Amino acid sequence: MTTSGSVREFEDQRPRLLGLAYRMLGSAVEAEDAVQDAFLRWDQADRAAIENPPAWLAKVVTNLCLNRLTSARARRERYVGPWLPEPVLTTDGALGPLDTAEQRDSVSMALLVLMERLSPTERAVFVLREAFGYGYREIAEIVELNEPNCRQLHRRAKQRLADGDERATAPPDRTRWRGFVERFLAAAREGDLSGLELLLAEDVTSWADGGGKVGAARKPVHGRERVAQYLLRGLARHLAEVDVQVVEVNDQPALLAIVDGAVQGVLFLEFAEDRITTLRAVANPDKLTFLTRQVL
Repeated sequence: MTTSGSVREFEDQRPRLLGLAYRMLGSAVEAEDAVQDAFLRWDQADRAAIENPPAWLAKVVTNLCLNRLTSARARRERYVGPWLPEPVLTTDGALGPLDTAEQRDSVSMALLVLMERLSPTERAVFVLREAFGYGYREIAEIVELNEPNCRQLHRRAKQRLADGDERATAPPDRTRWRGFVERFLAAAREGDLSGLELLLAEDVTSWADGGGKVGAARKPVHGRERVAQYLLRGLARHLAEVDVQVVEVNDQPALLAIVDGAVQGVLFLEFAEDRITTLRAVANPDKLTFLTRQVL
C-alpha cells in the first residue's frame, strides 16, 4: 500500500535510479519505464522487510534493465542505420549526481556507444562500480554472482572499453568550444567547403541516427572531404530554418536544432588537437521526446 512517506522515499531515489537505468540501457524513455516498474514493485513490497531501500531499489532496477537489454539488443540489430543513445540534458539533475569524473564520463555519448560492446552483466557491473561506486560485495548481491566473478567482469569490461576507446577530448575551455562552433556554423551557412575542411581532422567520421524515419546517412561517413561535403548538403539548406542553441547534453556541449518549438536534432562534436574527429547526430524523433520535455 502506497503512503505519502513511501512515495517520498522512492521519489528521493528517482534521479539516481533513472541515472542507473539510463546508463544501462542508453535510452531515457526505456529507463523511465524501468523506474516506473520499480515503483510498482516498491508499492507492492513489504517495506518493513527491506533493510536498505536504496540497495533494494538499485537491485530491482538493475535486474529490470538486464531483462530489457536482451530484447533491446535484438531490436538494435534490426535498426535502420547507426544506432546512437538517446540524448539527455544533464544540467537539471535528471540523471542524479554528476560530481565525479567517472559519473560524468559514464553519461557521455562516446562511452555509451562503447558500452554497447559489453555483455549485459558486464555493463551492469561496470556501471555500478564506475558510476555509482558500489563495492564488489554490494555488486555481487545486486547481480547475484560472487565477488571474484564481479571483479573479473569489471576488469574485462574495462579492457574491452579500453580496446575500443578512440575517443577524442573536447577543448577544456567552453569559451573556445563556443568560438569553434560559431566558425563551424558560419562555414556551413555560407557553404564554405574549404573553411569547413579546416575544422575537420583528416580521419574524421560522421555518424547519423535517423532510425529510418528522417533523412540521414545510413552508414558512417569517413574522411575530411567526404564529411565536409556531406555536412554542407545536410546543413546548409536547413540552417536558415532552424533555431540553433548550444546546450549541455550528456555532460558535453552540443548543438540543438529547434523548429517551430520542437527539437529536430542534436549534434555532438568531439575534438582532438582543435580539430573535429567525430560528429554524432541524433535525429530520430522517437529519441528526442525526453529531451524535448526537458528543454521546452
